[in-house]
Amino acid sequence: MRTNMNRRGFLGAGAATLGYFYSAPAYSAARMGRKPNETLRFAGIGVGGKGSSDIDQAGNLGEIVALCDIDEGHLAPKIAKWPSAKVFYDFRELLDTMEKEIDAVTVSTPDHTHALPSVTAIRMGKHVYCQKPLTQTVFESRVLKEEARKYGVCTQMGNQGSAEDGLRRAVELIQDGLIGPVTEVHVWTNRPVWPQAPTITARPDKADVWPDGIHWDQFIGGAPLRPFVEKVYHPFNWRGWWDYGTGAIGDMACHTANMAFRALKLAHPVAISAENGELNPETFPAWARVNIEFPARGDMPPVTLTWYEGRLDGELVLPPKELQAKILSPGEKLPGSGSILVGEKGILYSPNDYGARYRLHPEALAEGKNLETPERLPSNNRGDQGMKNEWVEAIKAGKPEIAYSNFDEASLLTEAFLLGNVAIRTGKRLEWDGPGMQVTNYPEANKLIQTEYRRGWEVTRS
Repeated sequence: MRTNMNRRGFLGAGAATLGYFYSAPAYSAARMGRKPNETLRFAGIGVGGKGSSDIDQAGNLGEIVALCDIDEGHLAPKIAKWPSAKVFYDFRELLDTMEKEIDAVTVSTPDHTHALPSVTAIRMGKHVYCQKPLTQTVFESRVLKEEARKYGVCTQMGNQGSAEDGLRRAVELIQDGLIGPVTEVHVWTNRPVWPQAPTITARPDKADVWPDGIHWDQFIGGAPLRPFVEKVYHPFNWRGWWDYGTGAIGDMACHTANMAFRALKLAHPVAISAENGELNPETFPAWARVNIEFPARGDMPPVTLTWYEGRLDGELVLPPKELQAKILSPGEKLPGSGSILVGEKGILYSPNDYGARYRLHPEALAEGKNLETPERLPSNNRGDQGMKNEWVEAIKAGKPEIAYSNFDEASLLTEAFLLGNVAIRTGKRLEWDGPGMQVTNYPEANKLIQTEYRRGWEVTRS
């Protein structure tokens, strides 16, 4: 079903006026523990870019009954693939109209519109697969975790390294003490690979003519309304803007820090600080170095995780050269993305976005060891498709914990690194009360833990 909304119209009506439900009977949660051969009905919210493979992979496991995107160009090939699916440009209308006809949704929109479709679906009892980072703000991440628990749905965040056997085996080996107690972790990325400061310092003030097929109000969502300018925000460059993205740390930390976060049983940090390039009100900085401090966990000591992103004076911001010298062969260089865990007995070095490939230093630590196949965690090793397989397995078994990156896990990972952006924006070392969800030493920073929304697009706690 296509909507008839005027693409130049402003969606200012509140949710109640539009008839969209933010709390509804849990039609699908009650259907958990379904028969193995029962067909699941999926809706795809955001089907371009990463959303294209997300909905295709869900389609391998069930029926696609609804499609939604703000860009009709993204929708066209999916409509051709699933001609019987109903089509929408506004996810709120999809969820309102299709409430009793869907069991689960994939959410693969820009970061600033992850939370609202996810939480709305959860409150309807729908199972949710949401791309990384789980949300744009710490508050939103906490809401998704709380609501998924409350409604008993099965969830999964799309950081596909979670389904790699190598990552799972690395988690086991570190927890078995192979490299000894770990007190420092280093994780880096070559992002941003999209425009942001210092090349962009202000928003364009002159609107282009909206092309046919782009539903701009729906792209803006809960963010402040701004003019459409071709290729400045959509379809990819939104990542560099405070209003829409989460910058390099939001884009990549849920991938590249995932293995270390799991292996070290990290949860809420106690402090976060950052140094970075010049700030402006519109875009993320050109580079940053973020320190995230975690407390002791059981018999594991406190650990500091340092995140590196971007380029300074034309060079990638990377871990210290003296640390690099301990793990690199003569003439070898660090790749653009990876992680290093430093323990008392040795070092685990992963030259991989996901931590799924790694080597040990000294090399003797690897002798006689199985480094590839998990021995306690379930073997999956299907990558991105494996993430959907495990999510569907959880739904059919009625066991949310089967999904390895369920929102209980994903929210902690997401929150920790989104706090890095708060430290970047404030320039302060922030002391963090995780359970209380507040900065305790610099109250002004708490304004950045959540955001204000346009009317009709609010994310709220229940």
